[in-house]
Amino acid sequence: MDEKEEVARKIRSMKKYVDFLRSYKSITKERLEEDYELKSAIERNLHLAIESALDIGEVIISAEDFEKPEDYRSVILILGKHKVIPRDFAEKFAEAAKFRNILVHLYVEVDVEMVYEILQNNLGDFVEFAKYIARYLEKED
Repeated sequence: MDEKEEVARKIRSMKKYVDFLRSYKSITKERLEEDYELKSAIERNLHLAIESALDIGEVIISAEDFEKPEDYRSVILILGKHKVIPRDFAEKFAEAAKFRNILVHLYVEVDVEMVYEILQNNLGDFVEFAKYIARYLEKED
């Protein structure tokens, strides 16, 4: 599988996770706090959406032979540095990598308020990221 196919596959996966999350955008914060299974499903799909974006970044960084990222946050920042995505968007979207670390390593301490905030206000960032990546790949043809 070449890099473009791999990126396209990961974008499709990311879209599936974001679509799931969007389907729960209308829930209340109270339901999110009370419904353990729903909270777990939302956290997991959020984690997978972020991982998909990071995987996309790593594929592009490797294919373009950009510098090696030091951490997950720098994956996104490197994409901004090399104009794969706009630098200001990279600064904003890099926060997702920080949240990924909370989901993975500090899962006991995941703040429902933060999950709810992302569910309400940040899902569009994944769509925006995918559009920037698609534009970049089109230019590379």
